[in-house]
Amino acid sequence: MSISIAIHGGAGTMRAADMTPEMAEARHEGLRRALRAGWDVLSEGGSALDAVAAAVVVLEDDPLFNAGRGAVLTDAGTLEMDAAIMNGADRAAGAVAGICGPVNPVLAARAVMETTPHVLMIGDGALAVARAAGLEFETEAYFETPNRRAALEMELARRASGAPDTRSDADRHGTVGAVARDGHGHLAAATSTGGITAKRAGRVGDTPVFGAGTFADDETCAVSCTGTGEVFIRYTAAADIAARLRYKGESLAKAAADVIAELAPRGGDGGLIALGAAGDPVMPFNSSGMYRGMIGGDRMLRTAIHREEFRAVPL
Repeated sequence: MSISIAIHGGAGTMRAADMTPEMAEARHEGLRRALRAGWDVLSEGGSALDAVAAAVVVLEDDPLFNAGRGAVLTDAGTLEMDAAIMNGADRAAGAVAGICGPVNPVLAARAVMETTPHVLMIGDGALAVARAAGLEFETEAYFETPNRRAALEMELARRASGAPDTRSDADRHGTVGAVARDGHGHLAAATSTGGITAKRAGRVGDTPVFGAGTFADDETCAVSCTGTGEVFIRYTAAADIAARLRYKGESLAKAAADVIAELAPRGGDGGLIALGAAGDPVMPFNSSGMYRGMIGGDRMLRTAIHREEFRAVPL
């Protein structure tokens, strides 16, 4: 089987007109680091599950993306992160919601999957599982960045004034995720997010909801979504793609593109990455951009932000 990996850094991109070449390159390099981490696992015979975890950890550690360090703040000025991971071979899955403390929330989600009989855990219970697994913890000060605090203050001021919402996608939301296929043909998906800037404390989006923001099944596909979580949940976006493959025999490209197109008029702004049992990943989005990347059969690192051609550099 041909190994493959694709990642996204969220549909919460800066406007192209506001992004300097230096800003763009920093984000391209962040995506490339994550791709290399996942590819190294796959190329050494590792599992798709290990590959998606490795890629997402790199993105969580990068404050330019809305997950882990650099996550957005709630309306109460707190940090509440969600993450999920799913193994396509047996549909084993683990997720956490509303947590702050583990340096890498995706590893907390994996601890739920591997050390408990549960699938989704929240708050203090999820933190206890992460501590028992020996995961690294940090205080809130580690995760908060000045630009996320500024974005919160601007949004709270806008709401207080009654002004219309003219924020960019980057100021509103963002997520990171990865999908992979290993040398044994197994698929996996992982997703992690800080949510939406100034979200109501306690809000949970689609990321930890399997079949909505995250899904993996060897017989169909692996999917990681980013965007307006409430809509992705209501229309079970990821599971819908898998169902179109399983029951209608559609191609992955058609199923994924159609789902994203159908979500748009329902308020579902965003995109996704998906990978099937064979072939290249697909990355449809209906927003202004989506940080995204993949490694193709030519072993080139391909990354893009808006609706431009992929930048390609050698591994």
